Amino acid sequence: MKVVILASAEADLAALRSYIVKNFSATTWQATYTKLKLAIRNLASFPQLGGIPDELATLNLTQYRQILSGKNRIIYEVRQDAVYVHLIVDARRDLKEVLMQRLLR
Repeated sequence: MKVVILASAEADLAALRSYIVKNFSATTWQATYTKLKLAIRNLASFPQLGGIPDELATLNLTQYRQILSGKNRIIYEVRQDAVYVHLIVDARRDLKEVLMQRLLR
């Protein structure tokens, strides 16, 4: 399947990069980014790999799935012949709060 990283997920990556480089190191960012790329690349072959996030299941948004990559969640949707990556967020953050902030932007 084709994997499409949406602009929102690209913005998440940029913010994550800034945070990690500022608070840890460029080396830590490179390791994190390598893991994220591998996880996203695996979605092309195994799109049903991830489970439905509990926070989204309670809102009846069961078309979305997630996989974990280190301390990050990758939220995506499978539609026909493509996987759309919507969100990349630290797994320790409250997903509902992140989504609410995104709606208010």
